[in-house]
Amino acid sequence: MLPLLFLTWAQTQVVLLGTGTPNTDALRAGPSTAVVVNGSSYVVDLGPGVVRRAAAAAEQGIQALAPENLKTAFLTHLHSDHTAGLPDFFLTPAVLDRHAPLKLIGPRGTKSMASHIRAAYKEDIDLRIHLLEKGDPLSYKIDVTEISPGIVYKDANVTVTAIAIPHAGWKHSFAFHFQTPDKRIVISGDTVYSEAIAKACNGCDVLVHEVYSELGLTRRPPLWQAYHRNAHTSAHDVGRLATIAKPKLLVLTHLLLWGVSDDQLSKEIRETYQGTFKIGRDLDVF
Repeated sequence: MLPLLFLTWAQTQVVLLGTGTPNTDALRAGPSTAVVVNGSSYVVDLGPGVVRRAAAAAEQGIQALAPENLKTAFLTHLHSDHTAGLPDFFLTPAVLDRHAPLKLIGPRGTKSMASHIRAAYKEDIDLRIHLLEKGDPLSYKIDVTEISPGIVYKDANVTVTAIAIPHAGWKHSFAFHFQTPDKRIVISGDTVYSEAIAKACNGCDVLVHEVYSELGLTRRPPLWQAYHRNAHTSAHDVGRLATIAKPKLLVLTHLLLWGVSDDQLSKEIRETYQGTFKIGRDLDVF
């Protein structure tokens, strides 16, 4: 069973639903991180396997991640490994009694993606609403908000701010800053080294940041080495960023390791960072 680490006293929890990448690691679902506040969940990115991972977290005590409670999601950008779970996140909770539309907040292009998903499943949706299941029509709606940098969502639990970041040629790509009653959390999305993320964190409680192993990268073909250096953040650069950002806890996710051990990755981080960090595993809770 995958590890689930509880901090039962915390009002706000950060739950790693998926710490993987497009690489097919059976122990790591596609990238997804949930912020849970006062029994409500806010999910950032929807990689493959997200609903099953959320259900596993619910079975182990985090009811905000039960399928019927998956109501609000944020997309950092529209790469397939961050969005391939969107149809599942939309439709499975609708079948399993989410009596509300899905609130989906993301970059330009999110509306088009959502409308095409609804069109692709039109017959399925019509049958579930109008025949024997008598499904709730509200459950099969997606309320999309396309965003620019700045405050993009606010309710009684959270204020969420989008931070523009550079990633692999995407014109619109974001990190997110969550302010809750008791914590500040920054989730990087996919990015190269970004001073904007360090500034947004500025002593935050949890910084969830992507990383690649520099030793692991040497095992990749030259074309992929060039891509990753210009799309993602090396262990050394994550360490440099965290040294400036000073989070209380650095959590590493979207782990591009290519066979490198956790010990090796830790060694690479330690060469530029002396603070507290954790190498994330699916279903870790902080």
